[in-house]
Amino acid sequence: MTPASDPPLDRRPIAARHLRFFQQLASALARKGVSANAISTLGMVAGVLGGIALFMTPRVPGFSRALWGSAAALIQLRLLANMLDGMVAIERGTASRVGELYNEVPDRVSDSAILIGLGYATGGNILLGYAAALAAMFTAYVRAVGKAGGAPSEFCGPMAKQHRMFLTTTVALFFAAAPEAWRRVELSGVSLGVAEAALILIAAGSILTALRRLLRIAGALKGAP
Repeated sequence: MTPASDPPLDRRPIAARHLRFFQQLASALARKGVSANAISTLGMVAGVLGGIALFMTPRVPGFSRALWGSAAALIQLRLLANMLDGMVAIERGTASRVGELYNEVPDRVSDSAILIGLGYATGGNILLGYAAALAAMFTAYVRAVGKAGGAPSEFCGPMAKQHRMFLTTTVALFFAAAPEAWRRVELSGVSLGVAEAALILIAAGSILTALRRLLRIAGALKGAP
């Protein structure tokens, strides 16, 4: 979020933010007095619940598919809240520096809960879950350090938040619907669980994202007056 007196330019570019439906939804929430910080908190709760749902998939086999489907829905609810909080803050003219905390801290909690949850999920890998969460945290850290140093916020990928959550949601929907025999993949003769493969992609892609952001931030800082 940005202070109310500033134009909201330093935000993650989200195409859905310009859709009329979401603009009307943000306006309706603002009129009802819903605070942006409350929406940010709701997003964090959804993210944590999504991580718990993933964690529970191998522990409650009879409800595994329902848990995967619930996780997918909760992850998307988390992303919706992440988009609406800034829109509502601008609608109400209540964007503030404190809002930055509500905008950033819940994101880090949600990312960690979801990725670690995927590590504990059916077909996952606990160490890869923690590695993916740490790598995702590093991409956000690099962006925050760059912004503190005077560079514009870097939201580039290839494994930014929306990409990580898209891949995780896709895996969750796949597990909710696909036959169990399809839950492993062969990569160069190595058999991996679909969730394991996704975590490897997220961890590796996040490291690449962090390096790319570092280079772009360094270039911006070198060119700054």
